[in-house]
Amino acid sequence: MAAQGSGAAQEYDVIVLGTGLKECILSGIMSVSGKRVLHIDSNPYYGGESASISPLEELYKRFHVSGPPKSMGRGKDWNVDLIPKFLLADGDLVRMLLYTEVTRYMDFKVVEGSYVYRAGKIHKVPCTDADAVASDLMGMFDKRRFRKLLLFILNFEENDPRTIL
Repeated sequence: MAAQGSGAAQEYDVIVLGTGLKECILSGIMSVSGKRVLHIDSNPYYGGESASISPLEELYKRFHVSGPPKSMGRGKDWNVDLIPKFLLADGDLVRMLLYTEVTRYMDFKVVEGSYVYRAGKIHKVPCTDADAVASDLMGMFDKRRFRKLLLFILNFEENDPRTIL
């Protein structure tokens, strides 16, 4: 396939449309395998369905809401994921990302907290029983069930059948 650019026509073995995770992995595998890859996206940002929007003002524009309040600080200090992205530290996906050398263009970071937008407010997703008690996201009965779930997870042993439901 040939593509027209500002210079002479360039030949490509593969054309990848979109810059979501699947497309980037495919493009990386093809490139590492010696294929000439043209990788393009129609969006004004990279990442497809799993993009991170920055600065914060872009997120507000995307959802047709007036700009962020001053209390949010500088917009360029924010990166908001459209879809949360979690990778197991020793999982197959991490190995594939290392193999395709995509890791040269990305950073990994430990999750410090998760937040949801509900009823016009941003709420921290509880991950401890103390967080759950203080959270407005759940009623009293749900908080009790959530605490039991956390205790179950804390005491779970994969090789101990007594800890399996």
